[in-house]
Amino acid sequence: MENLKKVFHRIRLRGSFHGLCLLVFIVLCFKQQQPNNNKQTSNVLNRLALSSNLNALIIEPTDCSGLNQHEGYDNECDFLQDNPQCLSGGYFYYLEFFYCDCVNYAFFAYIALGIWLVALFYLLGNTSADYFCCCLEKLSNVLSLPPTVAGVTLLPLGNGAPDVFACIASFVGTENADVGLNSISGGAVFIICVVVGTISLYVANQGVTIDKNCFVRDVCTFLFAVVILGVILFVGEVTVGGAIAFVSIYAVYATFVAATEFLRKKDGSFKIDGYEPLLPLADTNENSGVKESDDVPHLVKSKVPHWMWGSNVAMYSDVKCHGTEDCPIKPQWGWIDEETQSENPGCSFSCSKLIKWLEYPLMLTRRLTIPIIDEERWSKGYAVASVTLAPLLLAFLWNSQNEGSELSEDVIYIGGAAIGCVLGVAAYTFTKPDQPPQKFLLPWVLGGFFMSIIWFYMVANELVALLVALGLIFRVNPSILGLTVLAWGNSMGDLMSNFALAMNGADGVQIAISGCYAGPMFNTLIGLGVSMLIGSWSKRPDAYTISRDSGLFCNLGFIVIGLVWALVVLPRNQMQPSKLLGMGLIGIYLAFLCLRIGMAVVAGTLNGSS
Repeated sequence: MENLKKVFHRIRLRGSFHGLCLLVFIVLCFKQQQPNNNKQTSNVLNRLALSSNLNALIIEPTDCSGLNQHEGYDNECDFLQDNPQCLSGGYFYYLEFFYCDCVNYAFFAYIALGIWLVALFYLLGNTSADYFCCCLEKLSNVLSLPPTVAGVTLLPLGNGAPDVFACIASFVGTENADVGLNSISGGAVFIICVVVGTISLYVANQGVTIDKNCFVRDVCTFLFAVVILGVILFVGEVTVGGAIAFVSIYAVYATFVAATEFLRKKDGSFKIDGYEPLLPLADTNENSGVKESDDVPHLVKSKVPHWMWGSNVAMYSDVKCHGTEDCPIKPQWGWIDEETQSENPGCSFSCSKLIKWLEYPLMLTRRLTIPIIDEERWSKGYAVASVTLAPLLLAFLWNSQNEGSELSEDVIYIGGAAIGCVLGVAAYTFTKPDQPPQKFLLPWVLGGFFMSIIWFYMVANELVALLVALGLIFRVNPSILGLTVLAWGNSMGDLMSNFALAMNGADGVQIAISGCYAGPMFNTLIGLGVSMLIGSWSKRPDAYTISRDSGLFCNLGFIVIGLVWALVVLPRNQMQPSKLLGMGLIGIYLAFLCLRIGMAVVAGTLNGSS
């Protein structure tokens, strides 16, 4: 009975969450950017006319720093209506929703924006778990990538996709690079301190030994990347060549790891001198030194278990496991306890049906635009619709990001519709209702891969825009929200998945510890590297200017402290995680958090007094 109540509680919780997200989405749809453009244009023209008059008393501000003071205006709403630059950056008018529509209902606005913040985190993680990681798995199979190559390229991309694309969105979509920089660096401090510290406290005194070669390699590479990033921040600008060089650090690291594993495999041994790969590799060769285990995930002939592709975001997944070879019988992060699901099948069926209807709008838009050729999720109707509507979505994004004449916008929409119709007819003609396509898999997979990235960009861009709006509402620097809210939200998956792996024994601890350093290193080199590359490319031939905020140097400094602490303590304890390591790392993070918040408070006080 207790288990049944627990199941019903989870069902109600999930159903309520999707219902609230849907309600908030409908409310925010009335505050989209487009409807009020005429009103804002009129206000801007009036302001420009007033500004041309020498007797005009109100000076047009260049940014939103004066929103809270709104000098010369009766309230924040009037300030927003005359300053449309404060409302840009997302698809919804969060500030106008808060200050104009909910001026007398602030409590309701706080709840709505809070729910929408959680919903965006969910959409970011769910898109990675149920769409992007599926495409990565298929791409690995189609390209016949060796397991080690997939383990150091596609696998970290699947797990780090939310962080990477949130960072890219902050550099490009909203032009708030500080949010992305603080999110990536703050998330790195959280993972190497809190996650590694928690795992160390859990396995302390259990005699678990971490592979020294693998650990030193990863930590030293990460240290080198942090030092180079510090140099870039100190210079304050980066060129296209500099950004490419920064990204190439991970390319060299991945090549070295792949080459090392290839040579070891060629020698017929996966374990030499106590060395274990980042991920245990399974092979049909009887001489392989690794034994398959039900508790440890394996990469089998370039075929990676679906949950492993999104191990850090599996808690967001809606895909149910049915005991197939690609999916464990018991999901690592499931919503429904299958052991008690059959005790009351009628109620369970009706509750699940209700949940599906509530989450349907959140799923439908992505399902109709992201091609999925997974065997268990194949649907010819969705496949035809996705290839038909995807070009229209791209046309909408292009027009929304590039201002042009109505004629050019219409031409882009017509071109997108024409391409979509051609692809839709081809998909309808050459696919079967009962199985996914067996030919031309690469275009299907690349289409799903690309559209997943598009959805990442849209959701991450909206998430960053919301954080910037919340920073203005709460009078907090948005970079602090990126350091805390965004970093914590994107790192919860790392904490849960790596801790769960550590509970599976010594091999699981090895994978978890390796992931705690390889993951943030990937996010730093690829996430920040690609972001700087896109930013510098858009500013070429000039360099891309990066903020020289002292808080960013503080973040990098604590990353170095956390890495050096582990690099000193672990070898002195014969590579066995201890309470000293765990308590030290957690203490470092608490000191880091107190220092950054104190710096923000002091900076806010000084700005307020000035």
